[in-house]
Amino acid sequence: MAKTTRQKLFLTAKILGVVLVLAIAAIFVFRDALLQKAIGHIAHKMDRDYDSHFSVGKAAFEGFNSVDMKDLLLVPKGKDTLLQISNLKTQVSFWHLFTGELQLVDMQANDGFVQLVRNQNGRNYEAFLPKKDTTDTGEKPNYAKLVYRLLNRGLNLIPTDMNLQNLTLRLNDMGKKATLRLNTLVLEDHQMTSAIEVHTGSFSQRWRIAGFADPRHKQTDLRFFNRDTGQIKVPYFDERYGLHSSFDSIRWKVSNIDMSGGELHVDGFASVSNLTINHPKIASKDVVIKKALFDYHLLFGENFVAVDSSSTATLNQLKFHPYLSYDNETDKIYTLKVQIPKMKAQNFISSLPEGLFTHFEGMEATGDFDFHLNFVYNKNKPNAIVLESQLNKQNLAITKYGEANLAKLNGPFMYHAIINNVPQRGVFVGTSNPNYTPISDISPFLRKCVLTTEDPSFFSHKGFIKEAFKQSIIKNIKTKKFTRGGSTISMQLIKNVFLTREKTLSRKLEEILLVYILENNRIVSKERMLEVYFNIIEWGPNVYGIGEAAQFYFQKYPSELTLNECLFLANIIPSPRNFMYQFNTYGNLKPYAVSREKMLKNLMLRRGIITQTDTINQLPIMVTGAARSYISIKEEEPVLEGEEGNNSMEEFDF
Repeated sequence: MAKTTRQKLFLTAKILGVVLVLAIAAIFVFRDALLQKAIGHIAHKMDRDYDSHFSVGKAAFEGFNSVDMKDLLLVPKGKDTLLQISNLKTQVSFWHLFTGELQLVDMQANDGFVQLVRNQNGRNYEAFLPKKDTTDTGEKPNYAKLVYRLLNRGLNLIPTDMNLQNLTLRLNDMGKKATLRLNTLVLEDHQMTSAIEVHTGSFSQRWRIAGFADPRHKQTDLRFFNRDTGQIKVPYFDERYGLHSSFDSIRWKVSNIDMSGGELHVDGFASVSNLTINHPKIASKDVVIKKALFDYHLLFGENFVAVDSSSTATLNQLKFHPYLSYDNETDKIYTLKVQIPKMKAQNFISSLPEGLFTHFEGMEATGDFDFHLNFVYNKNKPNAIVLESQLNKQNLAITKYGEANLAKLNGPFMYHAIINNVPQRGVFVGTSNPNYTPISDISPFLRKCVLTTEDPSFFSHKGFIKEAFKQSIIKNIKTKKFTRGGSTISMQLIKNVFLTREKTLSRKLEEILLVYILENNRIVSKERMLEVYFNIIEWGPNVYGIGEAAQFYFQKYPSELTLNECLFLANIIPSPRNFMYQFNTYGNLKPYAVSREKMLKNLMLRRGIITQTDTINQLPIMVTGAARSYISIKEEEPVLEGEEGNNSMEEFDF
């Protein structure tokens, strides 16, 4: 009985073996026909879906599972050729085809190019760009499964062995050209070597990529550097976006890609040395990062994507743990957390990128600190933004200032406003200047009006108004640009005395750090800060300081200013050079300007800053100083008997 069973099993296996051999033989016999049919199918799809012509001059099998193709061509109709390859030979994993996977084992290619062109006829790659799907199916993507599937497909298309020769990537963006020529790229026994030539309108270089690559085990460790002396320059972006960047070398390592428990984990690290960036919106000079390393741990779940807090970012001597996530399980929530462990203050200052914090260069400090930041933004509920930060100091003190010597605010100094990068005339901030006005000699009304419009909590905050800062972030996120600053008087003072008016990332970051140092180290008293502020800000064209302003508008001393005059002066601070447009041809304030002053006065009344008594006997303002020459005033016609004059008192509020 047992013998009969064994005989049946043996016979079944023999039959299956014969069937399999016959099937393979049939595939082997008809494979060329199947290959031609597959090429035809691809050509039809390219014509139908991408309006492009695809052709292969010759294609045939070599051996059991190798395909040799010659003269591959892809040309979008009416556009420049997108792809052309003279010879392409590839080997696929036969057994993976039975599982529905396409996995390349070996690839050899030579003499070809990929060409990306944008000109007056459009883009030759337009049809192949992802189309934005506006159809809302209500289904959310599973990020873990989506990314894992894309990674697997991409890695399977990378051969375990590769030999590429004389392949070129050409970029032509409205005449801005760059060429990357791959002279050779060899991947053998998991080791990659390459030789690349780069040519642009401004430079030529030779690059090299080398290191370990194992696409089947999802691991890589590659270095990217210059074969000649000097830094690698990044092509195309300089001509296209005005972004000049270069670096000594880049290293990129992927040590683990693992899907378990419904979550995808991607671990590794990336590093760059001597990264140099220059762009007018970043800084006015080169920004240099000598050493940057990111030990990353990425997480992908069903409803979230995150950089885990176990990741470590290193910037020179500064190390911190970032947490960044996007979660759409209920609402679309963005989270950023930063933790800087206890470190020496001097190491932090020394780690700041060169060129990004020029006013800190040369600064010295003692003591330690640690820092924590928590930022949460809910796109569906933007006003529920969370912004929390905590700085813990241990014996922190500045022993030497850099270019921005904050202590100079305590004494006399020469001030030069900067307009359009041009220094204006010098204004001496000190008693030897006859226009300099101590805070005690400035009308209390002006002090109250300016604080109300510019910074109501100046005497209680430490440089920043948390709620205003949050609203500024919300506004900037919604408009996708810096449209609102939320500046306090402390920030305006730092910006005017120590910084320029350039709208760069560098200036904004320096402003924040300098304000924090000024306000949290008791370098200058609040009274002194306000006094300097009143004596340096611009009140009109080439008018600096309240001493000059009181004479320019009203031929008065600052102590003599009335409430209505102070309301006017406070309202022109945001745009002092345009003050003249608030007046009509008779030298009176236009209705909108009167209404604005009335709103400010009523606000001050509601807050108890002024009283009703303060508003009694207040006359409309009358510009009598040099400012009157800036107003287009018509010569008044004589008023006939029985007619009213044009200075109707209805325009003014008493």
